[in-house]
Amino acid sequence: MPAHPSPAPSPAPHGRRRRPERAATDAPPPLVASLRIPARGPDLNDSGPHPRRRDRRGRGIRGPLLPPSAPANRTRGEKFDAHVIATIALLERSWSKQLHGTEFAVEDVPPSDPAPWEDAGVPLGRYFPADSGQPARIVVYRRPIESRAFDDDDTADLVRDVVVEQVAHMLARTPEEIDPRYQGGH
Repeated sequence: MPAHPSPAPSPAPHGRRRRPERAATDAPPPLVASLRIPARGPDLNDSGPHPRRRDRRGRGIRGPLLPPSAPANRTRGEKFDAHVIATIALLERSWSKQLHGTEFAVEDVPPSDPAPWEDAGVPLGRYFPADSGQPARIVVYRRPIESRAFDDDDTADLVRDVVVEQVAHMLARTPEEIDPRYQGGH
């Protein structure tokens, strides 16, 4: 008995030529010979974990939640610096002549070696007198002040008190003379 004859190609409509049919086992020719597509799923030959992508659901890379100009986008350090600058600007209105040439700085934490005149507590600020060509310097320590403050308003009040105390120490005056709103007792 003869084998089933292969079906004859039917003419393509509108005069187009029809491609010859391929067997199911024939693979399409590669478009680029050097292109290698990695297989999905765990690779048993791979020894390390794959980094997780943020774009795993195809929604695109996340953008910033707030624009850089928004006040809520500032870091705690930037907010603290703004409190110190506002306090210095307030004091310079009344004491600009005496504060001329004084440097103000903000550091995260005080050095581990306290000055001999300081008590056992953690200093919130320090005054360094002018010495050998260096100008007088007042340093405010951010982390100890933030740890004692309850909120942003309390941080601003505490910064103002510390700066006023250090300026008073520098000018040999009482803090109440420097700023009548001085609260003290922190």
